[in-house]
Amino acid sequence: MDRITSLCKRRGFIFPSSEIYGGFESCYDYGPLGVELKNNIKKAWWKTMVQENENIVGLDSAILMNPKVWEASGHLSAGFADNLVECKKCHKRFKETEIKEKCPICNGDFMPARKFNLMMKTFVGAVEDESSITYLRAETCQGIYLNFKNVIDTSRQKIPFGIAQIGKAFRNEITPGNFIFRTREFEQMEMQFLVHPKEADKWFEHWREQRLKWYLDLGIKKENLRLKDHDKKNLAHYAKAGADIEYHFPWGWQEIEGIHNRGDWDLSRHSQFSKQDLSYFNSETKEKFIPYIIETSAGVDRSLLIFLIDAYEEVKGGRTTTTESIKESETMLKLHQDLAPIKIAVLPLSKKDEITKPAKKIYDDLKKYFMAEYDETGSIGKRYRRHDEIGTPYCLTVDFESLEDKKVTVRDRDTMVQKRIEISKLVEYFNAKLI
Repeated sequence: MDRITSLCKRRGFIFPSSEIYGGFESCYDYGPLGVELKNNIKKAWWKTMVQENENIVGLDSAILMNPKVWEASGHLSAGFADNLVECKKCHKRFKETEIKEKCPICNGDFMPARKFNLMMKTFVGAVEDESSITYLRAETCQGIYLNFKNVIDTSRQKIPFGIAQIGKAFRNEITPGNFIFRTREFEQMEMQFLVHPKEADKWFEHWREQRLKWYLDLGIKKENLRLKDHDKKNLAHYAKAGADIEYHFPWGWQEIEGIHNRGDWDLSRHSQFSKQDLSYFNSETKEKFIPYIIETSAGVDRSLLIFLIDAYEEVKGGRTTTTESIKESETMLKLHQDLAPIKIAVLPLSKKDEITKPAKKIYDDLKKYFMAEYDETGSIGKRYRRHDEIGTPYCLTVDFESLEDKKVTVRDRDTMVQKRIEISKLVEYFNAKLI
């Protein structure tokens, strides 16, 4: 993990938030490469969940909602709270389940445990009083439930169908940590699939398998993933069934995505609290019922972290290029090409105008279709290694021979195979490789 966090800072994937002021605990900023990787993860999820499913539509609901939403969902009750203990001496706070008899910081005694709600509170309006209290959403799914009827009325979807959303959520975690694994501000990729109660088990199994497949298709090693079904006695109060997709992190197996059969809990509660009828009427069977919901809920930040960890390799003694031999070990990110921040690096062999001018022309042509980067700084070997380290799938070298044969050398990151490709056919070539 130290090497991963070092790479993230050094190459511009992830920076500590507010770093010039000493940072802000458990908050991070995504740099030039990080934001590209993050956007590519969201794009890959959206393509799989929405674009490729005719019965799933998208939504982008507000972060701020009527506070009654969180009463109905149960987030303002004791159920959405941790038992918190505070040290009498240093006043550090810990989850009660994570400590022994004495404070691990100063060996002091603890005050009695008390409930600590994870909702982040704020105020709306000119006056900060009880009437203006609201909350930053703790999960994105509530906005989906509130818009269930709106979506049916406007999209003409019929059950079974899903509503997908990507967005920020906030939780006032007591003990965040492990880099971006657990943070107070995070981004979720959630899909709520509405079904007839009798078909809930079938759809739960379907999404359980499909969501595992998504990670495998994007290159996560099979041995680092597992599905862990929830024991019936440990299910969330709203759930009929649940399963976690877990990843084998350097510190052990941890959840990266949850799949739940939430039953009719959510729509029933919002019907009760809003006094609105959120049942579904099947015009063909004339049946009226509260839909069951199958939820898939993944974290963008956690997904990014596992893609980085799984793709990270250190090659002992390095790799050999056509121009120089690497003696020290080389760092590589074998990211799936759909996720790689930069798809193509254009590398002129020389800084002479006769080479850089056609190289820049090639770059200008390619960047219209692909996320590309022009790089002429340092030796060609160092530039290859730089792009291996950030996960660039293809490096394109413009050399003196290119002036004669109108071809360039394209090197594949993973196989090291190099091919001479006609400049006029580069877009066609990369379209076949990258799309």
